Amino acid sequence: MKNADLQKRKEVAIARGQGNMAPLYVDRAVNAEIWDVEGKRHIDFGAGIAVVNTGHNHPKVKAAVQAQLERFTHTCVMVSPYESAVELAEKLNAAAPGDTPKKSIFVTTGAEAVENCVKIARAHTGRPGIIAFNGGFHGRTNMTMGLTGKVNPYKIGFGPFPSDIFHVPFPNDYLGITEEQALADLQMRFTCDIEPSRVAAIIIEPVQGEGGFYMASASFLQKLRALCDEHGILLILDEIQAGFARTGTMFCHEQAGIEADLMTAAKGIAGGFPIAAVVGKADIMDAPIPGGLGGTYGGSPVGCAAGLAVFDVIEEEKLCERAVQVGDHFVKHLTEMQQAYPNIIGDVRNAGAMIAVEFVHDGDVNKPYPELAKQLSAKAAENGLVLLSCGIRGNVIRFLPALTIEMDIIDEGMEIFKRCFKELV
Repeated sequence: MKNADLQKRKEVAIARGQGNMAPLYVDRAVNAEIWDVEGKRHIDFGAGIAVVNTGHNHPKVKAAVQAQLERFTHTCVMVSPYESAVELAEKLNAAAPGDTPKKSIFVTTGAEAVENCVKIARAHTGRPGIIAFNGGFHGRTNMTMGLTGKVNPYKIGFGPFPSDIFHVPFPNDYLGITEEQALADLQMRFTCDIEPSRVAAIIIEPVQGEGGFYMASASFLQKLRALCDEHGILLILDEIQAGFARTGTMFCHEQAGIEADLMTAAKGIAGGFPIAAVVGKADIMDAPIPGGLGGTYGGSPVGCAAGLAVFDVIEEEKLCERAVQVGDHFVKHLTEMQQAYPNIIGDVRNAGAMIAVEFVHDGDVNKPYPELAKQLSAKAAENGLVLLSCGIRGNVIRFLPALTIEMDIIDEGMEIFKRCFKELV
């Protein structure tokens, strides 16, 4: 079987809207390496978009899933529940930043988690409004597209979107948007669009994922927390991409010393098995009536088993600390490249093992270079390296390796990256 043959079949069988980055069809994967159907090896710097933080096919996760498959695969947690769901919820509640008692619910996807945050916030506050940030990504369902602050490709042709959603600038030193400007714009929304007494929640990613790995500072998150407290607004932290040790702590916003009212969790939660969650303050989580939250596959027993194993791996292998080491190793490579190509590599940034490089023309932040990011992703794929691009301007390459990746595999992958880069510039 050839990759090209499978790509032709895929284009006939699967709608074009569900595209794929490259015609790389996976046969097997271990930790940070993938082998395609033709037997070619690829180094994976994407981890399924920050999903397999514990690496492909981690032995402990694999064993937990196999053991669960021998017992049962589905009963629906809302019909006939099971201990693993209770235990995973307990672990999530304990891991969530802050001392307020927590409760959780399980769903299947990150978008579902965000949708349910909106439902819970509205039920608790009795208010309709939601404020999100430019460049944020929260999902592809109708509500979460409305919250997402990036049009192409997520919103094109899909409107209209729900009402009472408002966007404000995300503070971004590199692009010249200060915290003061972002907060001033938020106050302007209160003046011009919706009074704060009608706002149920503000949702923010502590590190913007699809938006380009721009990071909200601790001071901004603290100011946002204070503003929400002042107006009785709930603060939702979307930790879908930044969670589960990815940024050097279990959840990124604990680095700011704040407590969210509601938090989303998905991606890295279960080592590749589809499960997601909302974790929040217990009194807020209990606002919806019984039956108001749920879903047939939410809290899959297989996903719960995998999730419990992931918690063990993160603790036993010290993956929070490991994320910092991995990030530092990438940044060393990228900083050396930036010094050699200052007119092309405009910025290198990271939060633990969320690492990004941003391309510009002539060293000018106002001249993005999206063509290079696109070409580099494609060329890397041809040379055995999985890379992901992102950014509101399309000019960012993001690195999301497994936190268990070996340092020599990072070095090998970065040599491919450098070689491809030099060939293109």
